[in-house]
Amino acid sequence: MNTFQLVSLVIFLVAVFGYVNYRFIRLPDAIGITAVATVASLISLGAQQLYPGLTDGLGDAMARIRFPELLLHGLLGVLLFAGSMHIRMGAILAEKWQVIPLATIGVVLSTMLVGAGFWLLCRAAGVSLPPVWCLVFGALISPTDPVAVVAILKRAGVPESLETRISGESLFNDGTGVVVFITLLGVASSPDSFDLGHTLLLFLREVLGGLAFGLGAGYAGFLLLRAVDSYAVEIMITLALATAGYAAAEALSVSAPIAVACMGLLVGNRAKEEAMSDKTRERLFGFWSVLDELLNLLLFGLIGLEMLLLPLSHPGIAAGAVAVVLAARFLSIVAPILGTPRLREVARVTLPVMTWGGLRGGISIALALSLPAFDGRDILLSATYAAVIFSILIQAPTLGWLAKRRLDRQRKFEAHGS
Repeated sequence: MNTFQLVSLVIFLVAVFGYVNYRFIRLPDAIGITAVATVASLISLGAQQLYPGLTDGLGDAMARIRFPELLLHGLLGVLLFAGSMHIRMGAILAEKWQVIPLATIGVVLSTMLVGAGFWLLCRAAGVSLPPVWCLVFGALISPTDPVAVVAILKRAGVPESLETRISGESLFNDGTGVVVFITLLGVASSPDSFDLGHTLLLFLREVLGGLAFGLGAGYAGFLLLRAVDSYAVEIMITLALATAGYAAAEALSVSAPIAVACMGLLVGNRAKEEAMSDKTRERLFGFWSVLDELLNLLLFGLIGLEMLLLPLSHPGIAAGAVAVVLAARFLSIVAPILGTPRLREVARVTLPVMTWGGLRGGISIALALSLPAFDGRDILLSATYAAVIFSILIQAPTLGWLAKRRLDRQRKFEAHGS
């Protein structure tokens, strides 16, 4: 099977999954496609057990798709650019005291909490896993995914401020999470070469360098967009920012996810208002909206199909990992809120919704699949997939209901108090 045939097969399968979901299940597109793809993978694995060799072709095809490379060095830049383009800079600045701590301190705190909880869980199950590898699991599972959750919150009618906190945090904690993961992976792989000062310097270079490069490249893109009035050329300029800009940030060893999110914010705010005609604005944002939706559907379909390649071991630890991840998510949100007095009054609504709305997605799976071979790798892969599938198939469909319920209770409380 050549590359074109492989891409065609994936598109065909995702289209079939989308059709089945739309006609019979009626979940939101991304969630439904993941559900159908997961069920199809389970059926394929069952058929393989009953009739060895029956589904080898599909498994071999999925093995040829290098999911970590495809996402982390391909789709991620485009998805983050598209997502950040649709966020108002003013809304991010208004919520900066929660978005910034959650996307930085929150990720580090979640990594430590998940790592500690997962280590205790493994010990209780009689599995000896070095603490540093438990921290690696904490790093790869801590970044949240804004896909689908924003659409759910919009339908639930939540305040824009809460929507901004969740989407803004998700856009920037991807970059922080990847940096923390790479740092801890280096420590786990070569513990004798660990140097705290060098590690902290590397972390700061990645994060601050990503911010600086993203703002610089985004401003250069703004100047180019302002100099032309052709929607086709301007679309190509934004595509270059999302792809070449991401690749350049990687080459410079700064955080490419943070850099491309900054580029998207500049294009979606300043360039939108000052560098585009009405026709260009309509065509360009329409193009990015469609591209974002299509790539997300492909990504969620691949998440379901990746089950064909994942070793499903230690189901008890995998199930326990879901509870550990949720608990760590709650505590990593509590800390920034309690540390910022102006945010405490919104905690009644914010805490439950942001905890349940911290969906995990393709980034966590891609990072897990990129792990080198070591004793315990299968445990981390199973735990990662359990947390991701739970968040997509359980948390996401019920998030709208939870948000509406919390908002109704908040309104009743305010009405009673007045």
